[in-house]
Amino acid sequence: MTDRTVQTDLWPAPTAPGAVDANVTVPGSKSVTNRALVLAAHSSEPGWVRRPLRSRDTALMANALRAMGVQIDETVNPSGGEAWRIIPAGLHGPATIDVGNAGTVMRFLPPVAALADGPVRFEGDARAYERPLHGVIDALRELGARIDDEGRGSLPLTVHGAGSLAGGAVEVDASSSSQFISALLLSGPRFNKGLELRHTGRSLPSLPHILMTVDMLRKAGAKVDTPQDGGPRDMWRVAPSALLGRDLTVEPDLSNAAPFLAAALVTGGRVTIPGWPRRTTQPGDALRGLFTRMGGSCELTDHGLTLKGSGRVHGITADLHEVGELTPVIAAAAAVADGESHLTGIAHLRLHETDRLAALAKEINGLGGDVTETEDGLRVQPAPLHGGVFHTYEDHRLATAGAVLGLVVPGVEVENVATTAKTLPDFPELWRAMLDGPATGTRG
Repeated sequence: MTDRTVQTDLWPAPTAPGAVDANVTVPGSKSVTNRALVLAAHSSEPGWVRRPLRSRDTALMANALRAMGVQIDETVNPSGGEAWRIIPAGLHGPATIDVGNAGTVMRFLPPVAALADGPVRFEGDARAYERPLHGVIDALRELGARIDDEGRGSLPLTVHGAGSLAGGAVEVDASSSSQFISALLLSGPRFNKGLELRHTGRSLPSLPHILMTVDMLRKAGAKVDTPQDGGPRDMWRVAPSALLGRDLTVEPDLSNAAPFLAAALVTGGRVTIPGWPRRTTQPGDALRGLFTRMGGSCELTDHGLTLKGSGRVHGITADLHEVGELTPVIAAAAAVADGESHLTGIAHLRLHETDRLAALAKEINGLGGDVTETEDGLRVQPAPLHGGVFHTYEDHRLATAGAVLGLVVPGVEVENVATTAKTLPDFPELWRAMLDGPATGTRG
């Protein structure tokens, strides 16, 4: 288990002096970066990942793959930014992997380890030991893997890789995390019989992330059949095949753009995110519609996405089942809205980095808010807010939610803002630069 001291430092969240006006370049997508690393490790030839996100979660993924024998060379091109050269090799153990509290690492890599030659041990932060992993563990056992988890269905565990995996048909209840499905799909082309995966649980959360996985698999040369292609409901098929080495440039992380766009919404200002793709599988693209419904206006051009606030924030009724990671920032904006909001379809957030529903209700209410947990979400009613400590529970998205509230509520102090380094390095500096305006170097 990783020995890390919990940070309790308080960060005085800056209050906006007026309407923000800035261009903010956000780093690359964590979801794309970590999927690209896994696919590159499975490829039959070297590949490139350009402009990757460099954060705690992606560093954990890269170091874990290195521990299993994958060569990852990091270079910096002054004109083209950072690039990682991934040279696949025979996966092997013994190895010990620190997953931190990264869902992609703890779930995507046990299938990779099952293909390694030798034992691979998985450890992590204390919260990682509480997060569900049974879907991946049980499925891998059905597919032929030997895993020692002492019956917990969670970390810590050891995967005893045999150099290959039979694969074939398997059923998974992924109602608690779509990552169970993505984890198996990403390694499916390497299984001897490929993969025929059926989801057996309730409704599936975060479908855009599965669509992202499928899209990236296909671009790497895999043959994938999905329910969206007219196949059987809740079933994915991946044929056994070699994957191609790709030269991939990572898109900006649209979910990490959420607090910056919210800044324009709650202050009645303007924020542009350069490089916003016209076509993407990232869940963060839903922000355009959600923030428009909450009173903003969006314009997507070849330069990027610009959101302008109207000076008023409206309440919203929204099913966020497919885009749950956007909930903390949307809840923060809803807390300063002019009407009641109902955020539904997000019961699975109770199993994320922390229980996000309980944490949001507790922390917003601690500032004078009126937030109630429901069976599958939150009800947020307008209430006068005041300053105070906003605890983050080592959850990066809680920290950015607190920063959004601090823009319009003087005296908010965010505990452990450094936790944002999980997916958004240098967040406090980016936040301050946004408030200083376009002339400070936030131009994209």
